[in-house]
Amino acid sequence: MDIVTSPTTPDGNPEMADAAPDPKDPPLIRREDYTPFPWLVPEVSLDFSLGIDKTRVKSALTVQRNARANRSDVLRLNGDGLTVAEVLVDGEAVNNWSMDGGDLMVPLREDSHLVEVTTEIDPAANSQLMGLYASNGMLCTQCEAEGFRRITFFPDRPDVLSTYTVRMKGSKEDFPVLLSNGNRTASGEGEDGTHWAEWHDPWPKPSYLFALVAGKLVANTDTFTTMSGRKVDLAIWVREEDLPRTDHAMESLKRSMKWDEEAFGREYDLDVFNIVAVSDFNMGAMENKSLNIFNTKYVLADEETATDGDYDAIEGVIGHEYFHNWSGNRITCRDWFQLSLKEGFTVLRDQLFSAAMGSEPVKRIEDVRVLRSVQFPEDSGPLAHPIRPDSYQEISNFYTATVYNKGAEVIRMMRTMAGEERFRAGTDLYFERHDGEAATCEDFVTAIEDGAGLDLSEFRRWYEQAGTPKVSAKLEHAGGTATLQLEQSVPATPGQPDKRPMPIPLRVALFDRTSGKHRGEQLLTLTEARQTFDFPGFDETPVLSINRGFSAPVSIEREVADDDLVFLAAHDDDPFARYEAMQDLVVGHLRGLLSGSVDGARRDSGRAAIGEAFRAVITDRELDDLMRGELLTLPGETYLAEQMLVADPAAIRAEREGLKAWLGQTLEGELVAMHQRAVTAPGGMSLEAKGARKLKTQALVYLAAGNPERAEAMAAEQYDAATTMTDRQGALMVLTSLQGPQRTHKLLDFYKRFKDNALVVDKWFALQASSLHPKVLEQVKALADHPDFTLKNPNRVRSLYMPFTGTAQGFHAASGEGYRMIADLILALDPLNPQTAARFVPSLGRWRRIEPGRSALMKAELERIARAPKLSRDTYEQVTRSLG
Repeated sequence: MDIVTSPTTPDGNPEMADAAPDPKDPPLIRREDYTPFPWLVPEVSLDFSLGIDKTRVKSALTVQRNARANRSDVLRLNGDGLTVAEVLVDGEAVNNWSMDGGDLMVPLREDSHLVEVTTEIDPAANSQLMGLYASNGMLCTQCEAEGFRRITFFPDRPDVLSTYTVRMKGSKEDFPVLLSNGNRTASGEGEDGTHWAEWHDPWPKPSYLFALVAGKLVANTDTFTTMSGRKVDLAIWVREEDLPRTDHAMESLKRSMKWDEEAFGREYDLDVFNIVAVSDFNMGAMENKSLNIFNTKYVLADEETATDGDYDAIEGVIGHEYFHNWSGNRITCRDWFQLSLKEGFTVLRDQLFSAAMGSEPVKRIEDVRVLRSVQFPEDSGPLAHPIRPDSYQEISNFYTATVYNKGAEVIRMMRTMAGEERFRAGTDLYFERHDGEAATCEDFVTAIEDGAGLDLSEFRRWYEQAGTPKVSAKLEHAGGTATLQLEQSVPATPGQPDKRPMPIPLRVALFDRTSGKHRGEQLLTLTEARQTFDFPGFDETPVLSINRGFSAPVSIEREVADDDLVFLAAHDDDPFARYEAMQDLVVGHLRGLLSGSVDGARRDSGRAAIGEAFRAVITDRELDDLMRGELLTLPGETYLAEQMLVADPAAIRAEREGLKAWLGQTLEGELVAMHQRAVTAPGGMSLEAKGARKLKTQALVYLAAGNPERAEAMAAEQYDAATTMTDRQGALMVLTSLQGPQRTHKLLDFYKRFKDNALVVDKWFALQASSLHPKVLEQVKALADHPDFTLKNPNRVRSLYMPFTGTAQGFHAASGEGYRMIADLILALDPLNPQTAARFVPSLGRWRRIEPGRSALMKAELERIARAPKLSRDTYEQVTRSLG
């Protein structure tokens, strides 16, 4: 499943919404308490009588005692908000069942039985968007992690694997398309305008991978022939008006299937692969076996309505969900503590795929930027947890950047230490050993260990310990030998005050100052708290390039002269290390200003060094424009805040914008020339064309800070001439932060052009909510009253309020009004959609790392949320952990 890395009055009556119960004292689920389920469920038959307001579900479960589990004479079937209509055991109606909370308890005496349960559900009332729910007249499902229990009573846990046969019956007019997992085995006409279809999935799967879709849909169809010659029918199902925007998704799917065969030897295993796009969806997409359900955001694209970033995201998410067919479906998780088993591995797979399809250096930089802006703050805050957590109250709260992105980095480190060929041997062994099983993270590490011939006994600490390791590096030179002193520490995190050293693979190179070359890259593995590495044969102190390619997800702390960073920015042959030198140059300068340790003269010299490095990047003819755009990107405010024990968001914004303005003024001529060159570049979707479009907006960003009037005119001209959403949105993004007349004119024009396209209207909301405009707080308030805003659609909620939480002048307003707005949002959204509500809590949970005045205001809003009655388990856990 892909995670998608809103005022106070909801649409409709919150009392009538699908509200979650008051958790009171939610139970703590511990990994150490895992025991196998007492009953196996090898076969499941489901019979659906479909309706938007009432769907009747009849389930038939073949159950057998599990010889590997403790004996139980009671079958516990999980349920959430379900009412029992009928229970049969071996064909006979029984009434000796009971309820334990939401769960159905059925006494069973023999070793095997057929248990049948009938329930009725109301998909239209399901505002949580978990289980079976209605979206724009269609029915669809979302069952990960625990949504299947909202459809029918079942042992809703990932280690219960079953083969499914599904029969659906419904109105042919309302539901002309009937889809489920596996292959369609039969279909026919019913009475009174109904029809039916049966689907069978031969591969055992857990309940969270069940899927059903019924509605008025049309398909973009194609075929793919696997490496063994199997012909697979492909279909992407959407509303009819969206069909023209599905070609990129289809091509991305076919590229994913081919790449997985070539890179990991994984072949698709059914005759059909379906994707359905849904506009109401909590996540990015879901990997249900053979029937992937996607947020429309990650399916629909054309150049007029989707940016280059959207195209890349669609390709990456399509790949991610397809790759789950093996790393998640054929081999699934034993329990939810093992979530990174499937998600961390699959994120790495989609990262490698995207790198192969585009620019590998730029993709690596983008991945690290996400890690630093989302996961590093998670690691240093109250919600820090290992990639394999030890406990939880609500599993949906652990679909985090730590589990996904850091999990991917940990597996990438194994790949770095083993090398590509040996790592492939390890993954081949993993797939061979555990196909058809519910496995653990330990199973994966052992397979890599055995297949690649590595000793990963100490490396397992990466799965056990939370926090971002800090590595201090000091290079000394004496007697012709360069000596690198490394020291590691892992900060204390909640529940883990003391940490042990972890193996940290660091790719390094030492550059000769005169030639600008190095003698070859080396892989050093830091295994102790302190280690020293000697490099003989240097007549003068070399320049250190460390953690090249971001070989380890750590924070490097070193004292480096500005001259050395400028040298690396100009000469380093590792693209990420070159980018890192630029980032370090800016971070060091701004951190000095924010700490008060830099006087006026050092401010001027620091800016001069940065300006020299930027000018060299702009004029370097050997750079491609995609990489040039990355090198010209300033460190984000969140990343800057992470460099300080206590951050002042307003001060960070002021210093960063001050530097941006200085660069815009000092390099105005070069930036205008760069923009003009990019304007004349050919269009299309080549890497060269994408790079040119990136540079256009990058130039405008700096010019807007240094010469707003000139930038306004250039941005308006770019907007009017735009033939792609990339150029149009880039120009509008710059204009939304300015205060000239073109801002209003272009925002109105943009809305009028695209008001019928929900995904583009989301962009319109997000651009305004994330702007640098001094009145962004008032603007977000007004947008919350806009007729197109609704709390019922997660995309719309996220588009307005998530960008707002990154604004210093809005969310971090000194009055605390921005914090109140988000707290009000959480309280209004929680009864409707707890998952979406809970994802806004971490923005307030950073209160300990913010200066005292704002910190107190943030904490007070968390305490106000905590006092609210009937909070969902999702929100309750996030708030209490943030305050704890």
